[in-house]
Amino acid sequence: MPRSKKGKRGSGKSGSLRQEVLQLQLSAKTPLKGVKNGVKGESGASDDELTSDILSHCSSASETASVLEDVTAGEQVDELTAQEETEDKLKQCIDNLMDKSAKTRLAALESLRQAFSSKVLYEFLTERRLTISDCLERSIKKGSGEEQAAAASVFALLCIQLGSGDEAEEGFKMLRPFLTAILIDNGASIVARQSCARALGMCCYVSAAEDGEDLIKSLALLESIFMSSYPNREGALPTPKPGSAGLYSAALQAWALLVTLCPASRLTVLLDIHLPKLQACLESVDVNYRIAVGETIALLVELGREIDEGFQVEDSEGLCECLKSLATDGNKHRAKNDRRKQRSIFREVLHYIESEDFTEEKIRFGVESVYIDGWMRRRIYDAFKEILESGVRHHLQFNPLLRDIFGLGAPLILDATIKANKISRFEKHLFNSAAFKARTKQRSKVRDKRADVM
Repeated sequence: MPRSKKGKRGSGKSGSLRQEVLQLQLSAKTPLKGVKNGVKGESGASDDELTSDILSHCSSASETASVLEDVTAGEQVDELTAQEETEDKLKQCIDNLMDKSAKTRLAALESLRQAFSSKVLYEFLTERRLTISDCLERSIKKGSGEEQAAAASVFALLCIQLGSGDEAEEGFKMLRPFLTAILIDNGASIVARQSCARALGMCCYVSAAEDGEDLIKSLALLESIFMSSYPNREGALPTPKPGSAGLYSAALQAWALLVTLCPASRLTVLLDIHLPKLQACLESVDVNYRIAVGETIALLVELGREIDEGFQVEDSEGLCECLKSLATDGNKHRAKNDRRKQRSIFREVLHYIESEDFTEEKIRFGVESVYIDGWMRRRIYDAFKEILESGVRHHLQFNPLLRDIFGLGAPLILDATIKANKISRFEKHLFNSAAFKARTKQRSKVRDKRADVM
């Protein structure tokens, strides 16, 4: 009976505490010290001791929550401060683009290149895009070769930051004439011409993807550069000038990126014109150009098979023999790294031409992945990687443009709970493949619209 009276006296606070203990046990499946099935356990602890233990536990939890709130608030303040500091530095860099000193302008361009490649700055840049474009135009028109190359690279990054909207298209139309002037100027710096070729390809891909007229002009311009490497009427390859192979590679890769946007009617024409000529260029003395040619051949064959399942390469036996030779090249006159890189690439190209096999590559960023499962997807990814460099994964994670291109959807907002519940690799692969196929179908509809223009 005394026990019963004690229970009545404690039926308020102590009773509710026992209920809390029961709930904790049921959820955690682990009894608290001195408690078993909601009553006093083997330790013989009293109700007062239980009350003390639980109040201590709740007090500790409350203090922890308070600390976490303080930390979160502190992190938000730190993040805001860091963002303000970054924007102040970027504003200073933009001001320095108009400095009289070439050294100061170059330093500013390099700082902007690093910032644009490592962060997503859409809102900041949207407000200042015209000022930045004016400064880049001045550097491309009047700067040294080094400054022209840096300005073209920053412009390509600016287009990636602004995305496929009107802002990027407006900037492309403003700077395209100046990129073109440097690219076709045989007296301009080779480094500047290479940078302009890459910028022209990327900016057209991003901002003028649905404009058939701009696409045709850019394709023709890039063709005029790398077709200088084609064999003459006698079938002999021209003697390359110093640095020209690098320019041919940049123009060919930019052209290949834009070819992925072409409608079937235009692709058929390009395949007939370029595949036989590119096959001859596999004999080039420059290893990097040979590799660029081999990858472009594989891409064109993939696109040809996409529009016609029965597509066949003209003189496929001769092409495969040439690819086998390059895939097993042991020429001691070539650098060891060059031989290894060449053999690896051409083994992949040969396997694809012969049996349509492609070595899938997985790119991880955060808790997500992108699967590179074809030559078209590889060319697109490599083009962004060439410009964004080490920042490509950050942009895959947060840049809406890249996430749209690779079928990733809106940027994820992750917390600890979501990170702990990752989807399986196979599920990711299926999602990425389905999303990319859906986007390819959408692009095919756009291609049909461009076909009317072409």
